[in-house]
Amino acid sequence: MSNPYAEWFEQIRAEYGEQLREMPLPNGLPEHLHALIEARDEEAISFMLKLAWQFGAQAGFAAGQSQGTQPTVPRRTTVQA
Repeated sequence: MSNPYAEWFEQIRAEYGEQLREMPLPNGLPEHLHALIEARDEEAISFMLKLAWQFGAQAGFAAGQSQGTQPTVPRRTTVQA
């Protein structure tokens, strides 16, 4: 069974991976993430991803509003945890 998110992620990584590899992260974040990975703290890593996703969605929404367009927000009928 294919995972549409994983496929999308790999496509984005292929298109923008090199540019993003050169983007610095805040001091201490790579070390903190490495420690979370070594500790197998999936809950903390998932929380970091959720924050990043939320911030990205808010930035995209704000960018759409600043251009005078109303972005379409997809409605979910179920909650995905």
